[in-house]
Amino acid sequence: MNANRFKASLINPPAIPLLGSWFMSAAPSVAEALGYCGFDFLVIDMEHSPIDIAEAIALMRSVAGTPAESIVRVAWNDQVRVKHVLDAGARSVMFPFVQTPEEAMAAVRYTRYPPEGSRGMAAMHRGSQFGQTKDYLRNASNDIAVIIQLETPSAIERLAAIAAVPGVDSLFIGPGDLSAAMGRIGDLAHPEVQALLAKAAKDARAVNKPIGIVGPNPDMVGRYIDYGYTWVAVSSDLGMVTGRAVDWISAIRGRAAPSAPAAAY
Repeated sequence: MNANRFKASLINPPAIPLLGSWFMSAAPSVAEALGYCGFDFLVIDMEHSPIDIAEAIALMRSVAGTPAESIVRVAWNDQVRVKHVLDAGARSVMFPFVQTPEEAMAAVRYTRYPPEGSRGMAAMHRGSQFGQTKDYLRNASNDIAVIIQLETPSAIERLAAIAAVPGVDSLFIGPGDLSAAMGRIGDLAHPEVQALLAKAAKDARAVNKPIGIVGPNPDMVGRYIDYGYTWVAVSSDLGMVTGRAVDWISAIRGRAAPSAPAAAY
């Protein structure tokens, strides 16, 4: 199997942060197009989109032919959901709304075969290249990246303990849910929210754990990079499409109306 380049970049971070985007639509052609745009990764979001397993496979196939790597965010920290995406071929998995080290331990366990974990075994699935990967059962976890998402102040308070869980490869901060949990729903730029985001990056550096985040625009993403985040996503496929459409429509409709022709006397 080809090596998981995203996991490799977590182990040996590049000089500049990795840049990616969120993927919300189920259109393989859009995923493939974005994969050729220069992004290092695309997060296939199964939590806040209608993307199902069959669609996730189509998206992973599309991204696999590009320079980008795919990350799959499961809908919940659930053993069955994790088994499905791993068998479908996901190698970097994001677990939303993890609150404690115990929940992080469960996430890791779901990605490991016994005796280290509780992942169910199957002889034939896309993850093992349909049984053609040698010693897949023994070595599968070596190529799987476990990404733990922290989305509340209490989770960030436990950041060091969660990061210390064996098998956790990276942390990820969800700024939207964090702002809501702080009573600042949707106000990502609020000084209190930004201060906690900066603290999370600092705390992750202190324990030498890679940490990612997503921002709505380049200016906010630049701020996150300055805080020390090691991988960052900007907007989403739908966000970029609709944002550009709104900007262009506004620009066209905002043009001054043409002058009326001069009257003939």
